[in-house]
Amino acid sequence: MNRPVHGGNLAWAATVAGCSPSSIADFSASINPLGPPESARKAIQNNLKLLSAYPDPDYSELRSALAEFHQLAPEWILPGNGAAELLTWACRELSQRERTFLLVPAFGDYERALLAFGAKVEKCLLDWRRNGRLVLSCQNVGEKPNRKVAGLLLNNPHNPTGQIWTVEAILAYLEEFDLVVIDEAFMDFLPPDRQQSLIPWLKKYRNLIIVRSLTKFYSLPGLRLGYAIAHPDFLQRWQQWRDPWTVNVLAAAVGAAVVKDTEFQRQTWDWLIPARAKLFQGLAAIEGLQPFPSAANFLLVETQQPSSQLQLKLLENCQILIRDCLSFPELGSRYFRVAVRDEAENQRLLTGLATTLNYGS
Repeated sequence: MNRPVHGGNLAWAATVAGCSPSSIADFSASINPLGPPESARKAIQNNLKLLSAYPDPDYSELRSALAEFHQLAPEWILPGNGAAELLTWACRELSQRERTFLLVPAFGDYERALLAFGAKVEKCLLDWRRNGRLVLSCQNVGEKPNRKVAGLLLNNPHNPTGQIWTVEAILAYLEEFDLVVIDEAFMDFLPPDRQQSLIPWLKKYRNLIIVRSLTKFYSLPGLRLGYAIAHPDFLQRWQQWRDPWTVNVLAAAVGAAVVKDTEFQRQTWDWLIPARAKLFQGLAAIEGLQPFPSAANFLLVETQQPSSQLQLKLLENCQILIRDCLSFPELGSRYFRVAVRDEAENQRLLTGLATTLNYGS
């Protein structure tokens, strides 16, 4: 079985560790450990009877719930089979520009989707060590490209560094580029007063597309559910491009329920901030590790030994799975990423790392 590119491959991890998948402590996928919420479970139970019928092709109930959540009209929202599906159509839009500026390191599926539609990609390296301003330092070839006919793709908070940029930092690029696509998959993990979402600016900037995920915050990766927020002209075109019924009836019902679950949302914010801080401190106290500050539910960590070797040792000795960062070429082999889990699991990770690194030294 090949080494996985994405996190969360428990079948591979169990094979390496020689145990059942349920025995693995999975820090490789950044999923909320408090979920799925009870509201999601009830929505599934109450809608099992709908399995014998096709979904509503307009997803009216789900779009209305999301529209109310974001205080927008439903026609500005399009649900999809996870954020990944919607990013595919956003990348098709970007490919129609002269070139696309891509902030790296970046989620590997961005470039995959862009290249699938023949986009000309201009990579812009983020100086993640300084955790500073959003500056597009690009590897330009020849004359300086005209950004007025180009697109920009980035995520905020940034994956894999966890860095977040202010609304003001991104607004300048909306004036500069023909199309800006922002993946806000991890924005929900910030309390409302700390979020830096550009959703309120959609009406002013018709060249803005925002993609959101419901699977990470509500712990529903197996259900697959995300949505795009953009001018209806974009979304109507995407409806013509994609297959019908991309969201199943249970996912649609769950999505409509969880966005109204204010209790679960508050529980998550109350848990994450202290849990992340404690995990950061624990990692920083281990010799040979340097964690980076994060606004999301994961931490990027620099290590003195190759992360792929550390990953295997943790699996074999501790049944712990971390995310090596080999799929982010700009980071190289000395970084790994870990999700923030509950207190017991986080301590298990810290103990496993300390033991494994001390043994290795």
